[in-house]
Amino acid sequence: MTTSDAGLLADSNPLPSDLDSRLRDHLTFLIEVDKLKTVLRQSPLAAADRRENDAEHSWHLALMVMTLAEYADEPVDVGHTIKLVVVHDLVEIYAGDTPLYDTEAGASQQEREEAAADRLFGLLPEDAEREMRALFDEFEARTTPEARFAKAMDRLQPLLLNWMAKGGTWRTPGVTANDVRARKAVIGEASTPLWDAAQSLIDEGERRGWAR
Repeated sequence: MTTSDAGLLADSNPLPSDLDSRLRDHLTFLIEVDKLKTVLRQSPLAAADRRENDAEHSWHLALMVMTLAEYADEPVDVGHTIKLVVVHDLVEIYAGDTPLYDTEAGASQQEREEAAADRLFGLLPEDAEREMRALFDEFEARTTPEARFAKAMDRLQPLLLNWMAKGGTWRTPGVTANDVRARKAVIGEASTPLWDAAQSLIDEGERRGWAR
């Protein structure tokens, strides 16, 4: 789902006119990102018969960083890594979710998300915009230990949900177990033990017929 054609949420009930302008920009941004709760992903929930939304996904990633940081191959700054996972999917408010195994949508993903980042982070004061954009760019570039671990969590989280769903998106037409392994291999760039565990889950899922 994408809300790219909708106006700003704050415009539907404007903030008081006497607010400090900097604070107004911050609050406008925070109201706008409430839209993240409406962006549905492909991953099924483990606890209910529905798909998760982006806000739920981001919360889960933050908790995974806190819980699993000890398994990183390189020491990571947990607080900074949490910032990365909380920020990285905000652009999907305007760009929409791009399913992992949808190669056609994936071809335009970077262009759509770059434009969305310009639009969304541009709501903030300039210094805050630069900070938020830097976090988004760092996650995408994966040149720091924190960004590599953040990306690993982003790949591991839906794997766990698909395991609990006895396949989930692994059953997407045309997707094979080898496709799953290829898409999840970035986990190994940040954590050898977590990649070993991920491969064990994929292998067992293949044996059980959940992925071809």
